[in-house]
Amino acid sequence: MALMDWMNEPEVPLVRGEGVYLRPPRLSDHGAWAALREASRDYLQPFEPTWPEGDLTRAAFKRRLGIYERESELGNALPLFLFCEHSGDLVGAMTLSNIRRGVSEAGTLGYWIGERFSGQGYGTRGVRAITRHGFEALGLHRIEAACVPDNIRSRRVLEKSGFRLEGTARAYLKINGVWRDHLLFGLLADDPVG
Repeated sequence: MALMDWMNEPEVPLVRGEGVYLRPPRLSDHGAWAALREASRDYLQPFEPTWPEGDLTRAAFKRRLGIYERESELGNALPLFLFCEHSGDLVGAMTLSNIRRGVSEAGTLGYWIGERFSGQGYGTRGVRAITRHGFEALGLHRIEAACVPDNIRSRRVLEKSGFRLEGTARAYLKINGVWRDHLLFGLLADDPVG
């Protein structure tokens, strides 16, 4: 699919959940995405890689969409934006990445929720929807996720979604400029959901 076609698709959810839906991001999402990220900057930055200079610009967003499209076409990732079904508001984003086939059939889940939408169940409902899609539509056997130990909200989202704590990885990811330990979680296709 050509990049411009992918960015201008009609409003068709790829994944539906309880009161939420997920779909691939489009260029027309830039304004809502940039506004939500900027308003949530202080809330998100302690738990994310350092934001590059100009990360919220339209040009950077367009480059991001190009990367998303290539990863999707290769079957390596499924990047989606999360929306409230009732208001249509963009509330965050979720990505199944590092999708491995063959003997693994696994992927890694990452997500963020804008500060004004946190604590309202959007993260849990979105994670449940995207993991169900990963198992049923993509045929994955295992989905992994990680969070820094002090990100209590993220940990609760994973636990409520059925993920099990499997251990700790030392200096796992560089978060906000510092190598941080992460709690590692896993969910199998036949695990009960939270």
